[in-house]
Amino acid sequence: MIQEVGFCSGIENYSRHLDGTAAGGESPYTLIDYFPKDYLLVIDESHVTLPQIKAMYAGDKQRKTVLVDHGFRLPSAMDNRPLKYEEFEQDDQPVHLRVGHARQDRDGADGGVVVEQVIRPTGLIDPEIIIHSATGQVPHLLAEIKARTALGERVLVTTLTKRLAEDLSAYIQEAGIRGRYLHSEIQTLERVEILNDLRKGDFDVLVGINLLREGLDLPEVSLVAILDADKAGFLRSETSLIQTIGRAARNVNAKVILYADSITPAMKAAMDETERRRTLQSKFNAENGITPATIIKSIRSSIESEVQGPQNRAGSRQINSQEMDQTELIKLLEEEMLQSAQNLEFERAAQLRDKINDLKGRADDPLRRRHHRRRRRRRTKSLAAQAAGQGRKGTSRGEGSDEKVS
Repeated sequence: MIQEVGFCSGIENYSRHLDGTAAGGESPYTLIDYFPKDYLLVIDESHVTLPQIKAMYAGDKQRKTVLVDHGFRLPSAMDNRPLKYEEFEQDDQPVHLRVGHARQDRDGADGGVVVEQVIRPTGLIDPEIIIHSATGQVPHLLAEIKARTALGERVLVTTLTKRLAEDLSAYIQEAGIRGRYLHSEIQTLERVEILNDLRKGDFDVLVGINLLREGLDLPEVSLVAILDADKAGFLRSETSLIQTIGRAARNVNAKVILYADSITPAMKAAMDETERRRTLQSKFNAENGITPATIIKSIRSSIESEVQGPQNRAGSRQINSQEMDQTELIKLLEEEMLQSAQNLEFERAAQLRDKINDLKGRADDPLRRRHHRRRRRRRTKSLAAQAAGQGRKGTSRGEGSDEKVS
């Protein structure tokens, strides 16, 4: 097939026959083989990345075993696979720099050297952790939120389910507190806008599920509340709790409240680790005369707002909705929307779609009313002309029939 037409769909499944590797056992070629021997490999968020590397081989093998057993792939397709973790960690690999807080990284389980980045340039220490009973957690949370908002500070609240996040957000708003919730169905750009609105003070409380764990730098947040902290699971594991607790580590008044009726092993491990860090940080500050200070960070505009301005200005120059018929305007916008989608400019296409829907739904628009009046007048004239023509034809037919009868 390759000799005849130059390509063969799905040939990558049988790469072993092309690269000459032995059947079974021999590790496949990967991007790593193209690097020189002295390169440095940096693994960020290693507590997430390394488990994914470990799971890739098993997941690929399970999927292809089913395909081979049912005749959808030849057995040699099993050799086109990801690296096993042991192959990834082979002895002749260069130096690995892992950035994360997985237990094997902290304990040096793989024989590496552990360097902790516990001391912060601002002198901030990890937040104080308080445990409160899960019974009556919502009234207690409202009191804590009001105390923080009175100081102009922000609050993050993490729940276990989307339904609870929505209900709690609604309850907080009914209590007179400005709050919103964040969940996986909210698009990434909109998520950034919500976080910026929180920092700007447009609202004071953000309720979320798994989106408030890592990657959020919110200096204005001084309180993190974790509901149902004693419920065992991924969202309440040691790593997840440590990450969530860290969301309050940008503010000098940081505090974390764990609402639980019992202390799980994950909770104890997270609290012990936080206390260990607090001890080291406090000691370093005392020895070096450092006074902790809240991080000062500017609020940057999102990508969407940066792009939207020039596009809107360009759109206003190209199309003036007051100078053309509503139908023509919608047609032009639809053509531009389809063109943007073909060019993979999905953000621009979505903006045009929203504008089209807005124009179509504007029943009180003067242009739309004028367009409907014109159509009604044309339709009335057309119907009148048809009626007149049919009347004349009917009269002539009637006269002819009378003559025939007579």
